[in-house]
Parts: sequence; structure tokens; C-alpha cells
Amino acid sequence: MRSLRRGLAPLLLLLPGGGWLVVFFVVPMAFMLLISLQEGTFDTGYQLTWNFGIYPQVIGQYWELYVRSTSFAVATTLLTLAVGYPVAYTIAFHGGRLKNALLLLVVLPFFVSFVIRTLNWRMILSDNGMVFGTLKDAGLLDQNFHFLATPASVIFGLTYNFLPFMILPLYVAIEKIDRRLIEAATDLYASRAQAFWRVTFLLSLPGVVAGSLLTFIPSVGDFITAEVIGAGNPQVFMVGNIIQRKFLDSLDYPAAAALAFVLVAGVMLLVSVYTRLVGSDRLAG
Repeated sequence: MRSLRRGLAPLLLLLPGGGWLVVFFVVPMAFMLLISLQEGTFDTGYQLTWNFGIYPQVIGQYWELYVRSTSFAVATTLLTLAVGYPVAYTIAFHGGRLKNALLLLVVLPFFVSFVIRTLNWRMILSDNGMVFGTLKDAGLLDQNFHFLATPASVIFGLTYNFLPFMILPLYVAIEKIDRRLIEAATDLYASRAQAFWRVTFLLSLPGVVAGSLLTFIPSVGDFITAEVIGAGNPQVFMVGNIIQRKFLDSLDYPAAAALAFVLVAGVMLLVSVYTRLVGSDRLAG
């Protein structure tokens, strides 16, 4: 009985999380798969015909959007890492009594709606806005310079919106590092750069992996940033924009569901490959 209880204990502890995943992930994915295999129109209704041909059709038609969304998300992840690591490092090692206040500044944007924050940046970065309008008036930029509705502007917006998702896991990982290990590395004649790369950065890899996943996954499916900062330019649309329009404008539910299913499945595959390459044990570090 004791051995049976010990064997059942881990399973019982997994039940809440497993049930949550089944109800809010597996079941919706199953419904989305069934919707994608239907045929018909919104007026006449949709019938389940097991139309698997919808998948090569939507992939062949929108593969460029998948590539664009992935490249935007990868660029966003790299930029948030480049910006967020120094911020997390400074707060963890040099924040002192101001740690809580600095962390509050990091999460403070979450107190404002995602859409409102994005709209504000659209006004700030407009051709005659606070930033570029001032530079143009000062003669530092050409009057024809245009930033909105470009890939760079969308990546900028994604980086701003998802930066806290990178900083917080990095801070948690860096803050746990025993500084005596860094001192030991310097005592063994390692330079500051060597001590950072061989001790600090390696020990903070769990935060890098977690922050990368938390940044990449929502950014690859984002559509608000490309819609608002992209100013409706189809050349910077991500796959989320097409899914949103097919669901709400075209009412083409099977195609929208197929696009969304491919996106989720593709993200799961990329995440699996990424965690396998870096080692899943990094996440538990």
C-alpha cells in the first residue's frame, strides 16, 4: 500500500495541471481541427467533410506569412534578450534597495491596455510625431523618411510589448546566482568578461531559455502590433492578421481554423526542437 501511494502521489500532483491543459488546450485544439475539416459557407452552414485538402491549400497560399511571422518573432526574441539581459543583470546585482521599485517599473506597462500602449507608439513614431517630426524639423532626417508600416516598426512594437516577458525570468535566474562563484572565477585569474561568460551567463541560461519561450510564443501569433503600428500595410502583416480577418471579416471559419492549427502545431514543433537543442534541464535550473 505504501509503495502504491508513493506511485500515485506524483500522478495526483499532476492532475490539476494536466486537467487544465486538457480543458484549455487539447479540447480547443480538437475543436479547431474539426472546424478546419468542414466545408460550406456562413449563410448555408458548415458540414464536416474531412476536407484535409484545406491544409496544403492554406500553407501554399500563406507560407510567406508564416516565414515572416517566425522571422519577426525571432528578431523580437533576440532584441529583447539584448536589451533585457543588461536590465535584469543591473537590477539583480546592483539594484540594492531599489530592486522592488525597478521591478515595478518593468511591469508598470502591464497596467495599461496592450492596444492603448501600441496606439500610443503609433502616434509617437508617426512621420510627423514626437520623435521623427522633431528630427525632421531639426534637419537631421529627410522629410520623406517613413518608419511606420515597415518591418522594423513592427519588430520595434513587438520588442516593446514583450520586453517584460524576457526581463522577469532573466532577473529570477540571475538573482539566484551565488556571487562567490564569480569571485572564485576572478581569483583563478579569469577576466571579468571570462567570469561573465563562463559563470554568470551559463548559470542564467534557465532564464534565457524561459524568457525566449515566453517572448517568442506570443509574438509569433500577435496581430495587434502589425495591425496598429503596421498601419494596415499588407506587406508587414503576420499570420495572426489573416486568421483574425478570416474569422471576423470573411467568416471563412475552416480556413481560419486551419491557419491557426498550423500555426500552433508549428510553434510546438519549433519549441520542441529548441528545448531539445539547449537541453530541457535548462528550464529547471
